[in-house]
Order: sequence, then structure tokens, then C-alpha cells
Amino acid sequence: MENMEYLKEKPIAVLGAGAVGKAIAGDCALGGAKVRICDLPPFAEKTLFGIKESGIKFFGDQLNLYGFERNGNAQMELVTTDVAEAVKGAGLVVVATPCAGHVPFFKKLIPALEDGMVIHIFPDNYGSLILRKMMREAGCTKKVIIGGWSSSTYGSRVEIKGGVILPKIRVYYRAITLRGAALPACDTEAFLESSKYLPSMDAVTKGQGAVAGDTVMDTGFSNVNPVLHCPGTILGVGVMENFGVIFGEDKYKYSIYSHAYCPSISEVQYSFYKEECNLAEAMGVGIQPYKKEQFFSRENVLGAEYMGEDYVIPFEQQDPIQFGTGPFTMENRYITEDIPVGCHVYHELGKKFGVKTPVIDSMINLASAILNRDFYQLGYTLDYLGIGHMNKEEMNAYLREGVCK
Repeated sequence: MENMEYLKEKPIAVLGAGAVGKAIAGDCALGGAKVRICDLPPFAEKTLFGIKESGIKFFGDQLNLYGFERNGNAQMELVTTDVAEAVKGAGLVVVATPCAGHVPFFKKLIPALEDGMVIHIFPDNYGSLILRKMMREAGCTKKVIIGGWSSSTYGSRVEIKGGVILPKIRVYYRAITLRGAALPACDTEAFLESSKYLPSMDAVTKGQGAVAGDTVMDTGFSNVNPVLHCPGTILGVGVMENFGVIFGEDKYKYSIYSHAYCPSISEVQYSFYKEECNLAEAMGVGIQPYKKEQFFSRENVLGAEYMGEDYVIPFEQQDPIQFGTGPFTMENRYITEDIPVGCHVYHELGKKFGVKTPVIDSMINLASAILNRDFYQLGYTLDYLGIGHMNKEEMNAYLREGVCK
């Protein structure tokens, strides 16, 4: 196994200061690392507010099977809007932004890369493919390891009061296992080893451990967000939009897990997952295995990430841990990110490899109708990811060995 101990004494740079970025930065600092946090204008004025002065308050239930938790006020070594300043001399660079933030951050990150850096993307959402493509286009040959994860290490929410984003992050669960892979996959062993020097992964490292995905396309298929969020939000839209009206409830206590999920939606989610499995098989790549019965509970397949495969909350019971996690509108990343990125990539792969994806396509169609925009036109294409011109053999050579033709 490759020795990654050199990372131990190096600072960690976290790019992005939203729910995932704040959680990772705070957790890493509480875990003893020197942490720099960076966000870009125009968002930085709000997302970095108060962090330099008071640090990040990290708190919450942090539910997980092994009871791992940290709480406290985490102080940053550096708070900045300058990516080059944030990553200079860093060993681990964490990219923790929504997909829309990948390219703006990558443009500034590539000129600042240093040999030996390891870039972790939470969740990957094909960011590793985009970063490698942009590095080729920029002529960057720095010897770095780039990889991503199937999900974030947490369920987390920023604290917002009166429209002000406070320097606080509430963590309501911690993953005890995550699926990760590097691009190319021959770097995956070193990539997973490097995660042991990322304190935000401690609940995973000390839990059931990180799992090596077959390739970064495996982590793309294994990202639970599209299969959970899209059917739950679209098919549960009536409950969501009526929650604070007809039902007389506080609108901001709504959750798709607690209030929308039901056996019929689970049937759709399982059909969605089977289409993903068919795509993975046609491409010759892996995917996270799930049993059908895992889809039929309040937490669905998400529960296995932090409580193990035996964790089941029946539909007849409520799920208080998820209260208030939303979404509260269809203009939410559950749709505006997971449809054009997750679902549309699956649609494009289906066309390329001759796999029918009627359930996935129905999510795109319904989201387009509800939000009055064409997600087929707005969605990620395989050319955008740098793999559109490749056949199956060429794509696997690139994913596994980095051979790009």
C-alpha cells in the first residue's frame, strides 16, 4: 500500500463553504488538522460570514451506528476567497461545492496544483472527470491524485436566521461507510489510504470503512441522490406544496423522507435503480449493490450509509431525524442538480450503450414540465465530461488506467 503519511503534517484546504464544506472544515479542525476554507464571490460574503472571527460551530445529533461524534467551535487557519492562497502547501484539497461550483473552482485550482496533492470531491458528481478534462486542456501535468465519493460524509444543514447564513453547521447523521474511486482507478488504493488523514472521514475510517468503487463511473451510479431525491420530490410534490396549507403544518418541518416516501414511490425508486444497474452492466463498470427491500423504508437506501444494512424505519412510523430537511420548493438542488447532472448523464449513457431508461427519463420529463425548462438541453453531456467520443473499451481504459485517446 502506498505510504501517504506525508499528508499528516500538511494543511487541508476546503473549497466551498456551504453545508458540506462547513461541515468538513469544522470537523477536520476539531479533529486536529490545520484547515483553510475558501469560497468564491459573490457567494463568499454570505457563506464565509463570521468564520474568521468566531470559527465554525459544529453540532447536532450526528446519528451513526457506532456513536462517533464531535462537537465544538472549530477555528480555521485561514479564511479566504483566493483558491491559490488556500491550497498553497496543502496536502489534501477537498472540493465541497454543488456541481455549479466545480468549473469556477477548477479554473482557479489547476494553476495552483502542486505535485503530491490529493483532491477529494464530495460528492464526485462527475467532478473528477471534468477536472481531468480541464487539466488536459490547460496542459497541466502536475502529479496529483484526483478522486470522488458517492456521497457526502454527513447529512448537514447550515443555520440560517432571517436570511443570514450563520457560522454554524448542524450535522444530523454521519456516514460509517462511503464508496470512493480515483481517476484513473489505478490510483484508488492511494486515494482511499489518503482519506485516513482527513478527519472528516473518521466516522467512516473507524466505522465500516471506505469501499473502493470500480471506477469513478461506479461512484456516479452509486450516488444515492438521484434515485432518492428525484422520485421523492417529484412524486411527493403535492404533499410538499400543501404541507403548510391544507395540512396545517409548519412548511419548514417538511421532509421527503418523513412525509412523502411510501411503498409506491419506493417501487419507482427501485425501478430507477434497476435501470442504473443495467447501464453499469452495459458499460462494464461497478455499482453499489442494494437489495430490493432496502428501498422500502422511511430512510430508504440512505440509512445503510450511517446505520448499516439492518436499519429500517417502517412506513407506519415517523422519522424525526429528517424533520425540516425539505425540500420546500421545486427550485431545489434535489431537482435543479440531480436532474440535469445525475439523471441526464444516465439518459445519455443509455443512448450510447443501447439501454432503455424510461423511469429515469420520466423524471427528466416531469421536472422539465414542472419548472418550465428543458433539462435535456441543460443537462450534462458525455462530451462535457470528456468521454463522449470513447467506445466501451476506450472508456474503460481511460477510467482504469488514464489512457485517453
